[in-house]
Amino acid sequence: MKLVFAGTPEVAVPALDALIASERHDVVAVVTRPDAPAGRGRRLVASPVAQRAEEAGIEVLKPARPRDEDFLARLRQIAPDCCPVVAYGALLPKAALDVPVHGWVNLHFSLLPAWRGAAPVQHAVMAGDEMTGASTFQIEEGLDSGPVYGVITEHVRPTDTSGDLLTRLAFAGSGLLAATMDGIEDGSLKPVPQPAEGITLAPKIAVEDARVEWSAPALRVDRVVRGCTPAPGAWTVFRGERLKLIHVGLLPERTELAPGVLAVGKNNVYVGTGSHEVELLWVQPQGKKPMRAADWARGVRIAPGERLGQEH
Repeated sequence: MKLVFAGTPEVAVPALDALIASERHDVVAVVTRPDAPAGRGRRLVASPVAQRAEEAGIEVLKPARPRDEDFLARLRQIAPDCCPVVAYGALLPKAALDVPVHGWVNLHFSLLPAWRGAAPVQHAVMAGDEMTGASTFQIEEGLDSGPVYGVITEHVRPTDTSGDLLTRLAFAGSGLLAATMDGIEDGSLKPVPQPAEGITLAPKIAVEDARVEWSAPALRVDRVVRGCTPAPGAWTVFRGERLKLIHVGLLPERTELAPGVLAVGKNNVYVGTGSHEVELLWVQPQGKKPMRAADWARGVRIAPGERLGQEH
């Protein structure tokens, strides 16, 4: 089939690579989000998908909005058979959905209908799911509600961050997307409507959602930190400044500390939660690089009874 691939971040690159490598399909163009400011200089930088497509000599389309008439005209000109999508990042209008013969097929990182929305992997980790996966489905105008072509499953490991899990799903899912394209081409795959039960939503995690509540149980604190790593980054407040939490460790149950209260050992930093203490392992103070929590604690000289989470 003649394919136009739509995707933007690094997590979409393995699927693009799998389709470029396929002998049965031809990726003739890529649709991606416009260049965005990045780094300290805030220079405009092309998306990872755009960079990979340019390396491969593939035409790159960067519409400000997918409803732009210039973009729709070019898409109609190309006349793709199918448009595979991975984390493109913009809603597709009906005018675009109607162009390819076999529609737009999305690789979504959850077992649909669970976790429909922008942040399925973060929500799966934060909810404590033991099993997740990826699904390919036909895009329609509703949110991730179209019929499903195929699924793969993936165990959520006890120490997985959303970044760890997303990396594994990106590579495993790339094979699923390529196989879905094969099945659509030879007619062996027909999409199956999603069940009406079991629908959960996974909206984008806002920075405020990533703030750790120390009155929550230790297990919840651990899940929020893992689910928000690397983005948007779990955080708390210490002496009125934001402190990013990169890694905490669950401990055998000891409840000597009140929620948020810090205790410093020789090489360890503990903090109380609503159930029992967790160990702070890696943190990132405002304007500094990530560091071991023990090194941070030595530098700031924590006083007895000082706590995290207080604005002043």
